[in-house]
Amino acid sequence: MNPAGLDVFFLTMGAAMVLAMHAGFAFLEVGTVRKKNQVNALVRVITDFGFSTVAYFFVGFTVAYGITFFSPVSELNTLSGASNGYEMVHFFFLLTFAAAIPAIISGGITERVRFWPNVLATVILVSLIYPLFEGMIWGSRFEYQAWLESAFGAGFHDFAGSVVVHAMGGFIALGAVVMLGARKGRYSPDGRALAILPSNIPFLALGSWILCVGWFGFNVMSAGKVEAATGLVAMNSLLAMVGGLLAALVAGENDPGFVHNGALAGLVAICAGSDIVHPVAALVIGLVAGSGFVYGFKFIQIRLKIDDVLGVVPLHGGAGAWGGIAAGIFGSTALGGAGGVTFMAQLVGTLTGLSIAIAGGFIVYGALRASIGIRLSEEDEFHGADRSIHKISAYPEEDMANH
Repeated sequence: MNPAGLDVFFLTMGAAMVLAMHAGFAFLEVGTVRKKNQVNALVRVITDFGFSTVAYFFVGFTVAYGITFFSPVSELNTLSGASNGYEMVHFFFLLTFAAAIPAIISGGITERVRFWPNVLATVILVSLIYPLFEGMIWGSRFEYQAWLESAFGAGFHDFAGSVVVHAMGGFIALGAVVMLGARKGRYSPDGRALAILPSNIPFLALGSWILCVGWFGFNVMSAGKVEAATGLVAMNSLLAMVGGLLAALVAGENDPGFVHNGALAGLVAICAGSDIVHPVAALVIGLVAGSGFVYGFKFIQIRLKIDDVLGVVPLHGGAGAWGGIAAGIFGSTALGGAGGVTFMAQLVGTLTGLSIAIAGGFIVYGALRASIGIRLSEEDEFHGADRSIHKISAYPEEDMANH
């Protein structure tokens, strides 16, 4: 059997599993938003993926890895010295990660964001902001990893993207959500948080399940090649997922939204160290992430009065940052880990990613707000993004019957 061909098949299956996760993002959002915004959630997630593909193909992948695809096919098949077109399927796999950035942000800004300004934000983020940090960590660009190694004894270890993907997406979303402002009716005039209930718990649960299944492609296939794949990543992903959902079950007092998102918090947190921490540590990492999501969600929504609809800042941002730092704690040989990491390198690397994400989110969405506007009109928001933007609701037969 051709090993190069096997690696291409392996990574293609991983890319397909992560591509399927975008359906999970979509249904998690559809189940959480009100009925009048379900169509918009579905359309934005899939079109964001389309625009992300174009942006990453022409600009983002080059920023991150210095590789372009403007060569004859005979040369494309052997890019970077690989064979069987490996670098092209590597692009596909990494694209599904890059496109997760706008999919994550979508959950925070849903129900009141304008369609085309959001598309423009997606293009900018996937072309420039995300690939900048991706290149620093995974592409060995800008000598960042070399600097960390010389300063702290190791580079920044992020096996499957706790910080590179999730914390970046979550903290870019912080700027987007703050620039947009809260949905109408989310807070009373005296500042109390008013409940806006999910429209469909089964859809929300379906989204979580799809994400959980796809995540094993996200994590295990991050090895890149068949010979590098390890069952440790699969076991750690499983235990962190379970830790997250059980902690969120208790901390969230049986709330189904917290339970299903708690599982995702555990998976977000284990991405970074899934190949180096002990399974017991993975369970602990998940437990902390799941409970941290519940308390973080309440703190942001109630205390800070930031209307982050799906809680993407604590879920992807907070759990992702915890995962990056946790790899530096539990990855040490003293705690049963494989070693090769240092706490300071993980801390500095995580803070660097957060700084780029927060600055990028505020700059991109702030500039768009100041120039072309990013929020639906009050009337359009009242009627819902489905009718205002797409001219149809998720339940057109019910609408006809009601008229």
